[in-house]
Amino acid sequence: MEGLEQQQLDEKFMRLALNEAHHALDACEVPIGAVVVSGETVVGRGHNLVETLRDPTAHAEMQALTAAASTLGGKYLQGCTLYVTVEPCIMCAGAIGWAQVARVVWGADDPKKGYRCYSDGVFHPRTTITRGVLRGECEELMTRFFASLRRQPLVK
Repeated sequence: MEGLEQQQLDEKFMRLALNEAHHALDACEVPIGAVVVSGETVVGRGHNLVETLRDPTAHAEMQALTAAASTLGGKYLQGCTLYVTVEPCIMCAGAIGWAQVARVVWGADDPKKGYRCYSDGVFHPRTTITRGVLRGECEELMTRFFASLRRQPLVK
């Protein structure tokens, strides 16, 4: 696929991931969203549900991977691309690796909790990575969310 066409597709699907992140924000969750795409079809989507489900594993990527595996009828997502608004954590990167996702695209880097803080070798060896798609919008959503938490009074 030609560079400009791929960039346009990446932006299109990252906007869908951003939409998922807004669903998380509406639910008072950390606003991270993800979609899994096979060809040009969304086969899985998710947003953070950690607080809602009281489950530390209910990250956007995990939700999207589970939905995609269910849709496609198998645990391997070799022909798929995962779009996520923020660099995956080490837990999610491990799941992405086990699922053998072909390509991972994210918007904002996570220098504090992103998987690259721990290891660059978590994904499947054939997985390719694209960083920085709609970076500004993804970063701004996270910045606004955490700034709003700092402005809230502490409950005793």
